[in-house]
Amino acid sequence: MATKYNLKQWAYAATVMAAASSQSAWAEDAHSYAKLQEVTTPHLELDLTVDFEGKQLRGTATYDLVRKSDDATTVHMDTRELTISKAEIWQDNAWQETSFKLAEPHETLGQELTVSIGEATDKVRIHYTTAPTASGLQWLSPEQTKSVKFPFMFSQSQPIHARSWIPIQDTPALRLTYDATVRTPAGMLAVMSADNSLDPELDGNYSFSMPQPIPPYLIAIAAGELVVKEISDNVAVFAEPYIIDDAAWEWADTPAMITATEEMYGPYRWDRYDLLVLPPSFPFGGMENPRLSFITPTVVSGDRTLINLIAHELAHSWSGNLVTNASWRDLWLNEGFTSYVENRIMESLFGERRAQMELALGYQDLLDNMERLAPKDTVLNIELGTRHPDDVFSQVPYVKGQLFLVYLENKFGRETFDNFLRQYFDDFAFQSISTAEFKAYLARHLLAKNPDVVSMDKVNEWIHEPGLPADAPKPTSNAFAEVEKQMQRWLKGGQLTTQEWTTHEWLHFINNLPLDISSVNMRRLDEQFNLTQSKNAEIAHAWLKLAIVKNYEPARDRLRNYLLTIGRNKLVSPLYRELAKTPDNLKWAREVYQQAKPGYHPLTQTVNEALLYPEQ
Repeated sequence: MATKYNLKQWAYAATVMAAASSQSAWAEDAHSYAKLQEVTTPHLELDLTVDFEGKQLRGTATYDLVRKSDDATTVHMDTRELTISKAEIWQDNAWQETSFKLAEPHETLGQELTVSIGEATDKVRIHYTTAPTASGLQWLSPEQTKSVKFPFMFSQSQPIHARSWIPIQDTPALRLTYDATVRTPAGMLAVMSADNSLDPELDGNYSFSMPQPIPPYLIAIAAGELVVKEISDNVAVFAEPYIIDDAAWEWADTPAMITATEEMYGPYRWDRYDLLVLPPSFPFGGMENPRLSFITPTVVSGDRTLINLIAHELAHSWSGNLVTNASWRDLWLNEGFTSYVENRIMESLFGERRAQMELALGYQDLLDNMERLAPKDTVLNIELGTRHPDDVFSQVPYVKGQLFLVYLENKFGRETFDNFLRQYFDDFAFQSISTAEFKAYLARHLLAKNPDVVSMDKVNEWIHEPGLPADAPKPTSNAFAEVEKQMQRWLKGGQLTTQEWTTHEWLHFINNLPLDISSVNMRRLDEQFNLTQSKNAEIAHAWLKLAIVKNYEPARDRLRNYLLTIGRNKLVSPLYRELAKTPDNLKWAREVYQQAKPGYHPLTQTVNEALLYPEQ
């Protein structure tokens, strides 16, 4: 069972961790205007009204101020497309208006907000309104939801989108606690990455508290027609009514995942772990917002074979949420560690066979991904400059980072490496660290204690050089070897024995079919297993991608419907990329995209317009 902490303990922890943050980490984030070496904002109070008609949030953000420099008289924050109407400071026991300045917009970073705070105040309040086009929010009309009764709104703050709906020091080097008041139309439920009520009154007035210190990108909000179903005493599912029962059944193993991870890597420190099923337009598989992970409905497959995504978001409760990358150059510290812990969770609960299949599939995705990437973008500690972190999103921080940790486990042994990881999570709990700080810790606590096993030169090769080292693990799966034997027999006219296959075997089978497979065999496979109409979004994706390559017309209507009803980038972008390779398919894809665009998240729009309209 998760260890419990009270609010006073967490308030104290927030203060301690803010003081412990390193000056070097503060100086490294090229994606924020915050000057944490001068003033930090360790606590936020939000007061927001959700305006669905105007597609805006309106309200105030009030911050506690901690001065790191005695002569600091301004606080610097990040914004994007925000309308700032007034700024105030708490002085002489009253709110007094103060001056502020918004700089010229930067294409990637947004606008720097500088607020005058004088020499003595310890609080600042900013009155603001978001833009309907805020990059960190998506607004869905009632017609775009399943029940068509209520609209829906949700946030996606990672990596640098929190600034589009809150004026904030939008850097992961900062950790802050927050309280919030949110008002919605009656009958709708608002939820946040905080302490959500399991028995809410749908009166349109909701209060939240997040007592654990988190980086700004983990502040999250959603509002819509939501109901709740408990799985255990510390796990529940929030969802639209149509999917609540299916999602709760699908994710019934979540409490066991928490227990397994605690046994390996120490206590779960966030009290509850709830899950929110978002509309299909959510651009990611999941987002690890603490206490309330946001999850795509595309992993509600009806067979529990895609719950490794739940394991991934849960794993972030240790790697990412607890120990956080200090800048977006260091994303691998979040995602590589999380992918490693995810796989260990899956092995603990479902066995080595399944975990190895998932590791092998990830490796295949990484190799495919790296073929399209510039060498500089296959480096773990990537040099971003001021490029938008979204523009270089890839499997590199996830799977290359994971393979680095698998390499270390293989070299030092699982018991030694597990002890190191558990100590790492404890020593850096509720802190943000850089790659340099991790390397120093690794050298001191693993390399030096086990000399002549792995050199720092090898560590630097993994972290700072492009591609994979020659001695990198190359995950394979005995189960996939059996799939390939069946494939060869089937291509010669034999039958497939698939009764025991999971999603993983099907993905390997479809992804490794020869590209010269005949149309006769495509139709034979489809007629026998109904792949075109598969209700499993991952299997359907793999099949539809092959159907594009082979011009398999019986799948065209399903392809259209798939692109119109799913907004998860991992699933739709590869299809648009494949369609863009021929003039006729590109023309067709553009027509479908224009129809689908209103239901896509802004991030999905940006990514796929780059594929379909490269000339713009």
